[in-house]
Amino acid sequence: MLLAKLDRLTPSGYSIVLHIRNASPHLQYKTYDPAWSKFYAERGYMLADPVVFWGFGTDSAIRWSALELPDPHRILEQAAEYGLVYGVAIAFGLTSSRTIAGFARPDREFTDDEISELQTIVERLHSITTPPETLTPSQQAALQHVAKGHRYAEIAALLGISESALKARLRSARERLSARTTAEAIQRAQESGLI
Repeated sequence: MLLAKLDRLTPSGYSIVLHIRNASPHLQYKTYDPAWSKFYAERGYMLADPVVFWGFGTDSAIRWSALELPDPHRILEQAAEYGLVYGVAIAFGLTSSRTIAGFARPDREFTDDEISELQTIVERLHSITTPPETLTPSQQAALQHVAKGHRYAEIAALLGISESALKARLRSARERLSARTTAEAIQRAQESGLI
């Protein structure tokens, strides 16, 4: 529902990077033109993007046109060529778990009411996607064994449980970590120091 609202508000798409920790996001949603996303990534623009730079130092919202930061690579100018003509940046959260979002449209500046609605959505997404501070001991054990390359039957025997119980533990760990796959859950758990 929240993402559907964003689709309605941002005709040229958006990029939301949630809970950046140790230079890696917990989750990311991106609907910008894939050609722009590829162009941006190939050039390593994230490291020079004035929107990203602004987002690490501020807890608020700003129209791209109001940014007073250097853009020596002309990133915003190049983005306009892909339909990202008018935009707004929103940043929220602690420095240790930062969320930075960009929203774009091709036709006009975002209104104050639209920016307020976007801010509310970003804060809500930040809140509901907060990574867990802990995993249960059974979730940790299951993920650790998979991370070591053990097969499910072997792990189940080591833990003294059935394979279906092991799969249930892995599923609950994936849900807790907002991961689509067990490999993604392992990566997030390792990055967060949970295993």
